[in-house]
Amino acid sequence: MQYDAIIIGAGQAGPGLAHSLAGNSEKVAMIEGNLVGGSCINYGCTPSKALRACADVAHLARRAADFGVKTGPVTVDFQAVVQRTQEIVTQKRQGLRDGLVEAKNIDFYHAYAHFEPKQGELFHVRAGDDLLEAKRVYLNTGTRASIPPIDGLKDIPYLTNQEIMDMPERPKQLLIIGGGYIAVETGQMYQRFGSEVTLIERESSILQQEDPDIIDTISGFLQDEGITIYTNATARHVEKSADGGVKLTITHGDGEKVVSGSHLLLATGRIPNTDHLNLDAVGIETDEKGHIRTNDRLETNVPGVWAMGDINGRGAFTHTSYQDYEIVWANYQGKPRSVADRIMTYNVYCDPPLGRVGMNEQQARESGKKVLQGVLPMSSVSRAGLEGQTIGMIKLLVDADSEQFLGASILGLHADEVIQVISNFMHTGASYKVMQKALPIHPTVAELLPTTLGKLEPLG
Repeated sequence: MQYDAIIIGAGQAGPGLAHSLAGNSEKVAMIEGNLVGGSCINYGCTPSKALRACADVAHLARRAADFGVKTGPVTVDFQAVVQRTQEIVTQKRQGLRDGLVEAKNIDFYHAYAHFEPKQGELFHVRAGDDLLEAKRVYLNTGTRASIPPIDGLKDIPYLTNQEIMDMPERPKQLLIIGGGYIAVETGQMYQRFGSEVTLIERESSILQQEDPDIIDTISGFLQDEGITIYTNATARHVEKSADGGVKLTITHGDGEKVVSGSHLLLATGRIPNTDHLNLDAVGIETDEKGHIRTNDRLETNVPGVWAMGDINGRGAFTHTSYQDYEIVWANYQGKPRSVADRIMTYNVYCDPPLGRVGMNEQQARESGKKVLQGVLPMSSVSRAGLEGQTIGMIKLLVDADSEQFLGASILGLHADEVIQVISNFMHTGASYKVMQKALPIHPTVAELLPTTLGKLEPLG
């Protein structure tokens, strides 16, 4: 079968590009070997945030007396929680799949795919039993959980972020190896469901890439909720326990310690799904971690092949993957657009959430710029006080010479929404003084951004 374009992977970039190309009267092959929607819809953003919403309701219900509301004992019907989550996931996945299957000019192949040697100007792609050919190929195959080399692990039914999203029962005692976004978000969520959660992180702290005061605040409220955190701890050996759970031996401090749990979750990073694509058949280059190398237009070293989403190492989020599609589509239309213009922004969906954009303090210090910083505790934000959520802070970084924002860290109420005010503003290139003149709405969290800018001082 000959096509104008072949897209391998129906994550967050592939389907959008398929519809756009098909709408331009191109004949497109859309290939997906697993689940349409990729990590985000099936075992990432969608299920995790649906579960988080349930966990947050349980947590707020337990705090009802703080607001003068009497509820009685709060229990979680975990099967109902899982059913709600699965219904949301299934609806989103099915809608996306139906859209691809029913679309004009798109042929959908449910199969794993790989390159075969190129024939003339055409790339050859094997999709199951079918051989497809096209002049252009777009890759969007995402990532999977990285499995650490722990002695005894092969004999243990461990969980990754994928399996835990399908858990039919609540873990009684959940051991989590890792201290990044997935570990923190999942750990807090299951603690609120009633699990006993332990985080084991080999570095000196969780969320290593954040500012020390941010890390300390998040570590503090997680521990206040009952989560046990071991840092500078390395998992050495794991084995089944007599009760059917797991016993994990870790090095901690000057010695070893055994921690026990009913379930073990591995949250130790991600690796790109590029090893099964047979990239050598056409000469596509990867880096030492397996990410496909691209230029700022997301073109690989092989003309006619693009790499979008997590596999290109240019971002590891749903929003970066979708923007990759937008960049590729814009350039296809002759409207130059570059990933170099991207200002990285993301959220850690703990509660309260952490919103981040641009530089953190360490990066600002290393930039060589004259940096000013404004800091305001969330306890000074009227809206946060009204809602009884005063944990956290607003931290803004600006260039003293250009007056442009360099970055921001916002931890606290509505931080996941407020951070986009800064992100959008940064893309304008305007002076921070413009924001100071804007009329804010009271009472909101964002209304305190001008106030925080009024506290700018040289970054120490």
